[in-house]
Amino acid sequence: MKDWKNVVLALGSIALLGLGGCSSSEEDQRELVANQGATALYNQAKKSMEVGNFSAAAATLSAIDSRFPFGPLSHQVQLDLIYSYYKTGNTEQTLATIDRFVRLNPNHSDVDYALYMRGVTNMEQDNNLFQNLLRVDRSDRDPSKSKEAFEDFRRLIDKYPESKYTTDAKQRMLAIKNRLAKYEIEVARFYMRREAYVAAANRGRYVLEHYPDTPQIQPALEIMVSSYDELGLDELRENAVKTLKLNFPDSEFIR
Repeated sequence: MKDWKNVVLALGSIALLGLGGCSSSEEDQRELVANQGATALYNQAKKSMEVGNFSAAAATLSAIDSRFPFGPLSHQVQLDLIYSYYKTGNTEQTLATIDRFVRLNPNHSDVDYALYMRGVTNMEQDNNLFQNLLRVDRSDRDPSKSKEAFEDFRRLIDKYPESKYTTDAKQRMLAIKNRLAKYEIEVARFYMRREAYVAAANRGRYVLEHYPDTPQIQPALEIMVSSYDELGLDELRENAVKTLKLNFPDSEFIR
């Protein structure tokens, strides 16, 4: 019996030593990572990005940015951090990192990329997950982020017309204009339901004046026709009908 006791005690001691070894090994690994240079840490972050682990990449890049703010890799670290934050959906950190990069490096060759990513981030923030998944039209939601994205892309195009991101930015601006026009139409329809016909007509005219290259011109004209009809403004109604007939002859509002 004593022999068995000794065996059990011995095995228990070995197990404890093994656990202690694991714990020590983990601490050594953490210390090793903490003591790595900027290049080694950056390579680790790039590997995380390559496999799609942007949360890990962002954490490592943020550590590099804090520990080596003026190193030779600092600019690239910040650019990769912008993308990693964007991919993790961390909008606040993405925009803050972009603004800091542009402010501190106004003449850097990649400022156009930073401005482009600012527009993309704001545009993405305006997208609604459930709208995309369920194809629910929520044109009536606050368009402030779309407006901000539009200005971001405008700034990029004005300042860097030859940038490789300019073509895509222009396409995104067209999509944003349609989104903003749809918002105006939804507001106009709300006014129509409330019988606020002057306000509805004004919203329709606003779409004609500011978003003439969007598909929302037809509903804008139709709202104007209905509103002027309700208000008894025959001359304005006839002008709207003529424009509607010229551009959209199949509209049911033409009679």
